[in-house]
Amino acid sequence: MEQKSLQEEVYDESQIQVLEGLEAVRKRPGMYIGSTSSKGLHHLVWEIVDNSIDEALAGYCSEINVIIEADNSITVKDNGRGIPVGIQEKMGRPAVEVILTVLHAGGKFGGGGYKVSGGLHGVGASVVNALSTNLEVFVHLNGHVYYQKYERGVPLEDLKIIGDTDRTGTTIHFVPDSEIFTETLVYEYDILANRLRELAFLNRNIKITIEDKREENKRNEYLYEGGIKSYVEHLNRTKEVLHEEPIFIEGEKDGITVEVALQYNESYTSNIYSFANNIHTYEGGTHEAGFKTALTRVINDYARKNNLIKDNDTNLSGEDVREGLTAIVSIKHPDPQFEGQTKTKLGNSEVRAITDTLFSEHLEKFMLENPSVARKVVEKGLMAARARLAAKKARELTRRKSALEVSSLPGKLADCSAKDPSISELYIVEGDSAGGSAKQGRDRHFQAILPLRGKILNVEKARLDKILSNNEVRAMITAIGTGIGEEFDIARARYHKVVIMTDADVDGAHIRTLLLTFFYRYMRQILEAGYVYIAQPPLYKVQQGKRVEYAYNDKDLERIFAAWPSQPKPNIQRYKGLGEMNPEQLWDTTMDPSSRTMLQVSLKDAIEADETFEMLMGDKVEPRRVFIETNAQYVKNLDI
Repeated sequence: MEQKSLQEEVYDESQIQVLEGLEAVRKRPGMYIGSTSSKGLHHLVWEIVDNSIDEALAGYCSEINVIIEADNSITVKDNGRGIPVGIQEKMGRPAVEVILTVLHAGGKFGGGGYKVSGGLHGVGASVVNALSTNLEVFVHLNGHVYYQKYERGVPLEDLKIIGDTDRTGTTIHFVPDSEIFTETLVYEYDILANRLRELAFLNRNIKITIEDKREENKRNEYLYEGGIKSYVEHLNRTKEVLHEEPIFIEGEKDGITVEVALQYNESYTSNIYSFANNIHTYEGGTHEAGFKTALTRVINDYARKNNLIKDNDTNLSGEDVREGLTAIVSIKHPDPQFEGQTKTKLGNSEVRAITDTLFSEHLEKFMLENPSVARKVVEKGLMAARARLAAKKARELTRRKSALEVSSLPGKLADCSAKDPSISELYIVEGDSAGGSAKQGRDRHFQAILPLRGKILNVEKARLDKILSNNEVRAMITAIGTGIGEEFDIARARYHKVVIMTDADVDGAHIRTLLLTFFYRYMRQILEAGYVYIAQPPLYKVQQGKRVEYAYNDKDLERIFAAWPSQPKPNIQRYKGLGEMNPEQLWDTTMDPSSRTMLQVSLKDAIEADETFEMLMGDKVEPRRVFIETNAQYVKNLDI
């Protein structure tokens, strides 16, 4: 082994670096904003907007405006108190400058400025400043407009008065730094608009607007007097509801505010979304657990007192009472503790009991005062319980005792020989002819083929017992190996790539949507883990003499035409279905890892995904018609 030079071995005080001020942020931006991808770029906006929301929570701000400027820079305005401009004693600099240049400086660290604040990291405006080529701040305060400009976190001049004003508030304009955000500098309107709408729902009576100056007349305004009650109505707008008015409950205990809104609908799935200080707690936590416990107990108590459940009958389970439920649980806590893999699970132990107590009291009162609604809710739970028992019997048919017990796998599955799930792939193929080609063309070592006969059941319109009696669904569940619903265990997945391979026509698109709906409703974790893919078979085969190329879309076809000589005229074959390809063609174009293209299905936003699936696959026709009319202009290669 080569010996290192003495110079290389030296480790002394000269090698210890101290990153001054905001240098640390520029050196390791991912530590502060999660990543430097599109997600991190949008996170900059949330850091500034969160400060305005905190002003609103404190009762001093009623309007927030977000503007995407023509050059992809961002302006955020509010009508709050205005960031203080006086000299901060410890630093000897104006408070606004300290907040924008010093990490962990602000009014949220016990100084009495804010009771509750939203920001997850508490790093805020200074990080945005550090990661922007330039940032300008305008503070309307004391009858004056104060102004200061920064470059990559460094003040270019002292804070100065540039005019007079008769209002209060803060405006921040920043330009994200291309040295940091190398992947993209383009803001997505829909990402910003969806989150701002969510913030308006979670904080009632705050007017939030978003404007996009890159396009003419692109603007949205959000103001909800009903708050999360309006949110539930919005989420249920495409569903048939069990009771017109959502149940809304609000209370405070030990400085913790709890808000709950819920409404039952005729569907068979539950959607509970929980928030702590406006942060979406995807993984739930103590507030969600307290809500679920109280809901199950109160409904069972009411059912027994009113003889809707007889003495010798078993209680309704949590799963039963949540069927068809849409609920928002939102708490505001002076000191939230987050845990879990993504730091989006609330861990404060006292919140469970507080949520349980406040919600129980109000729900009991509501059910006593609204017996017709209470009876409908109990009856829906009783029907769910009967279906659960039937599903239990059906589910036993889908269980496998161990990954090695091949005898219990569906007969039509052509399994792979590999036992390592991380390299194994399951192709779910439409029809026997395509299944035959796929079985012959695959690499048997790591690729398994499961052909489906016809379209699977639309799970959006069926209970679990009916779903589990469907042969195609049962075959899929058994092959994948994770179980479904409450018994789902991702560690038992037999494949880490589940590939949907359907024809490039209307029927193929429908089957793909049915499969994605099933995975979303009953195996959501495999979507979240990134295990689900959509195969991209070619649309055309282009041949000129012995030269063959495949085109995956019309643009691809034009590229081939432009690159090839015009004579002799190329022969074009338009594939109507996978069954038209022989095994070698299917392998070369769609299944060979060295040359294939596959789309990985990601689940960016569970709320948006739920709305889309319900709208596409649910009972209400009108929202679906509007969606089709709006998006028809984007459809290409549609076979009629």
